[in-house]
Amino acid sequence: MAITLNHTIVPAHDKEASARFFADIFGLKYERSSGHFAPVRVNETLTLDFDTDDDFDTHHYAFHVSDPEFDAIFKRVQEAGILFGSDPWHENSELNSWNGGRGVYFRDPNGHLLELLTRT
Repeated sequence: MAITLNHTIVPAHDKEASARFFADIFGLKYERSSGHFAPVRVNETLTLDFDTDDDFDTHHYAFHVSDPEFDAIFKRVQEAGILFGSDPWHENSELNSWNGGRGVYFRDPNGHLLELLTRT
């Protein structure tokens, strides 16, 4: 059996707002809080469980996506006026072409670094 990540907890200042932001940008469904967490199902094996916290370190979450998914998500990033860049350190409004694909970095409202890449 292959090892797969089932879920991870994403700390947030407001779990509901953070789950809605993530779902909206990534084109996913967010229905409502489920107990302590505000879950967003990313795919058939992974759920991000947003959890309200006052004090946390920011994290990096990278997502391998298809070219059409990249186009759709990136369009929503641009339409939302979110600053983005070709690497984690610069919001230079550019994409990268690492490994022959496309990639981009941007931050969510909690400061977490989100990465999209079409080639691994």
